[in-house]
Amino acid sequence: MSDTGSTRPAVDTTAVAYSSEPDPSGWTGWILFASFMMFMLGAFQVIQGLVGIFDDGYYAVTANGRLLNIDYTVWGWVHLLLGLLIVAAGVALLAGNMAARILAVALAGLSAIVNLVFIEATPIWSVIVIALDVLVIYSVTVHGRELRGSSL
Repeated sequence: MSDTGSTRPAVDTTAVAYSSEPDPSGWTGWILFASFMMFMLGAFQVIQGLVGIFDDGYYAVTANGRLLNIDYTVWGWVHLLLGLLIVAAGVALLAGNMAARILAVALAGLSAIVNLVFIEATPIWSVIVIALDVLVIYSVTVHGRELRGSSL
């Protein structure tokens, strides 16, 4: 009886072997981190928006202490809509395409600006959200390309 050899091909036929992109590294976890942080940030923005819409007396800052003289109901709608967009961008970011990365960076930057303007009403929370926005922007801009080639 003769042995015809292995049934496996001699050449690696996986998708990574034919790709001109570098292999995904361990930094892919940064994109997952950014995506889940966007879920959380979006949820927190939605909650903050609902509080602003339904409870006008929650924020103790008067009109003189605010950077912009806008009613808290308007701020509530801004936070609510921004939060929903951030959650949607977090879902799209898991796909790893360039448009989702651009949208994620733009929305994280907008969230940081909105929270900077809103810092007088919730100073500690706004600083935390801004710091998380900066981490999201870092992880998406530096390591965003690596998620596309990974097999998650």
